[in-house]
Amino acid sequence: MGNKGNMSKVQIHYPCRWLYKVIGFDQERLHRALLEIVSNGSCNISYSNSSSSGKYHCLNLEVTVQSEEERNSIYMALKSNPHVKTVL
Repeated sequence: MGNKGNMSKVQIHYPCRWLYKVIGFDQERLHRALLEIVSNGSCNISYSNSSSSGKYHCLNLEVTVQSEEERNSIYMALKSNPHVKTVL
């Protein structure tokens, strides 16, 4: 068993580039959703992978975040979008 008493929060220094892996069903709708969520346009969206059946598609969303609050806000916006299945 691990010692949970030694666990500490990782320090992230802002601003920094952050990568979200976003999985959804329709690659085009997923891409448009990412552009809408990061409306300031300062992001990079790239194709990552598709499932062997072609049902799921994964896109990488790389964006500069200014704070933990902004990073979490983008994450929550992604999670709540109907075109997004999972965010990593």
